[in-house]
Amino acid sequence: MNNIQDTFPLSKSNKIKGTRRLAREKVLQILAAYYFSQIPWEDTFSHIFEREFNFGDEEIQFDKLLTPDEIIDVEADIPIEWKNDDKEFAESLLLAILSKRKEIDDYIIKVAENWEIDRIALLDRILIEMTVAELIKFETIPTKVSINEAIEIAKLYSTDNSGKFINGVLDKILKMLIEENKINKTGRGLL
Repeated sequence: MNNIQDTFPLSKSNKIKGTRRLAREKVLQILAAYYFSQIPWEDTFSHIFEREFNFGDEEIQFDKLLTPDEIIDVEADIPIEWKNDDKEFAESLLLAILSKRKEIDDYIIKVAENWEIDRIALLDRILIEMTVAELIKFETIPTKVSINEAIEIAKLYSTDNSGKFINGVLDKILKMLIEENKINKTGRGLL
């Protein structure tokens, strides 16, 4: 009989490489924890971006088939290998959102017709806040990249209609920011 791990293998990854998109996803998770439960964002940030793992090289042996939840639990602690640029980007994005949250929410209120800001799904609101902060504060990130990233992340974490809603809100906010000369892009950001 085959070894259970041969038939139903777990991930062979000892670590995964961090990316800018993964950093955005982690910022979304950090802010959701912060807004929902008031967990200090710094605690969650350091847990995600600076945590040390020490698993050794031993392989976990199982004598039964694992349920999907058990597999997720086993694989949940795969370390992410972050580049300093991605960690700095995530921290800068968090600080930009938190320092400009009132201003950003005012834009959302202006353009989200027939929606009170408290009725917008929390993850959608955070994605909009993240993107507006990127549009204003990150000169080298093209506006299309910021908006597309929000839409793609919404597809992973939010409702089926979130991408369309977020895109509509962000398009209107972008027009307002351009009219107010708040979009200043340089380098790659001009593309």
